[in-house]
Amino acid sequence: ISFRVLLQVLWAQLLCGWVLGSELTFELPDNAKQCFYEDVIVGTKCTLEFQVVTGGHYDVDCRLEDPDGTTLYKEMKKQYDSFTFTAAKNGTFKFCFSNEFSTFTHKTVYFDFQVGDDPPLFPNENRVTALTQCESACVSIHEALKSVIDYQTHFRLREAQGRSRAEDLNTRVAFWSIGEAIILLVVSISQVVLLRSFFSDRKTTTTRVGS
Repeated sequence: ISFRVLLQVLWAQLLCGWVLGSELTFELPDNAKQCFYEDVIVGTKCTLEFQVVTGGHYDVDCRLEDPDGTTLYKEMKKQYDSFTFTAAKNGTFKFCFSNEFSTFTHKTVYFDFQVGDDPPLFPNENRVTALTQCESACVSIHEALKSVIDYQTHFRLREAQGRSRAEDLNTRVAFWSIGEAIILLVVSISQVVLLRSFFSDRKTTTTRVGS
């Protein structure tokens, strides 16, 4: 039985990667717009989730359209968000990320577009009869593994965003320190020159008035 449980757990791990959809982290330059396309069947439940990982104020414009060009979702300057909908028709859905409002700052954007639900762990999982103890354990492990994957993705994004903020802060502190050093040097030289001018010998000139 333990060997069978092991096989079912491995099968569950494989199924975690079989969910339809797209997941990507990409660079979005300044004054740029990037669009992606996904074919969806009518009645399918879809979820679009995105987050700005690095760049500027960590915000981006997002827009989702159905095959007819109707806007289903539109948000401006969002750091992260999630939108769930059910496809009303067959066709190619389009979602775009825009950084056109930024003049010189590029962004790193992560998105996950999920299409449909996970396939059943067992072909007869929806049967009327109850699952066996082994099958129930495999289903529980499968759900736990999906939660682990979601948490890992979330913490990876948090870690990347925190590292970007720390590097940006370190750069600012370095420039500020260099600026303070330059100002201190200029003030020191100015004080030395000023003090020397107080104690320097001044040549005096005398004028004789002859008769």
